Amino acid sequence: MIKQKLGLMRKDWVLYIMIFPALLYFAVFHIVPLIGMKLAFQDYRIIGDNVWVGMKHFHVLFDSPAFFSVLKNTIIISTMKIIFVFPIPIILSLLINEVRNMPYRKYVQSIVYLPHFLSWVVIAGVWISLLSPVDGGVNVIRNFFQMPSLDYMTSKDQIRWVLVFSEMWRSAGWDSIIYLAAIMKISPSLYEAARMDGASSLQQMRYITLPEMSNTIITVFILNLGFFMNAGFDQVINFMNDSVISVVDILDTYVYRIGILNGQYAYATAASLFKGAIGVVLIFGTHFLAKRLTGKGVW
Repeated sequence: MIKQKLGLMRKDWVLYIMIFPALLYFAVFHIVPLIGMKLAFQDYRIIGDNVWVGMKHFHVLFDSPAFFSVLKNTIIISTMKIIFVFPIPIILSLLINEVRNMPYRKYVQSIVYLPHFLSWVVIAGVWISLLSPVDGGVNVIRNFFQMPSLDYMTSKDQIRWVLVFSEMWRSAGWDSIIYLAAIMKISPSLYEAARMDGASSLQQMRYITLPEMSNTIITVFILNLGFFMNAGFDQVINFMNDSVISVVDILDTYVYRIGILNGQYAYATAASLFKGAIGVVLIFGTHFLAKRLTGKGVW
């Protein structure tokens, strides 16, 4: 059996070389750092050995009102993104699949993919300008309809929606690629049979495309839940300001502030370890629930 697997690896050595950079990335930035997680149970010392303190930092963490405030913000923002952002790439892939004019289809795909390649610094600049209460495009339209200007970037009621819609704008096109790939795998004979039976495009989408995509949708949903506690550090840090920090300060920005800026490395590691543990629980829990309800999961 081992010789057979080694033979297959030698046969597909080019594919393994192609995947090696990705494996190296995850090893360096996601696996090796796990060794440093023991710092959550120690008091950090610049000089000398760290001192083992057990669950001390976790007790401090769970007794901190600030921690529960950022935990609440993280859950709210992540839930909003799951509800409002997750379905958009699915809908977009279905709509793109219905476009029969190939040049126009490629043009649309290029346009919707483009925001993914912009950094959050650039995206934040675009949205801040767009939502400016003085000359931003949104408020120009509001003024045209005799509605008062609104400063979205300093409004605690609006800033979370700004995060949701900016995330939607940036990721919808790129995330739709995996669903388009799933659609491409569907046998054309299914659509031909449906058309012969008189099924409309909407009926084909409902009874063929969506059911055939269900396994991909479930898998992506489970994996997204694994990152539920990652509400988007790069995005939030660029959109955050003193006026709205109380409603957009999330676990990642909290860990960055107390760990990097304040030098409380052990305490920040404890907060980060808590976040990672929740992600693992969500992945396994959602996988087994999906397996029981639909028979499909990540593995």
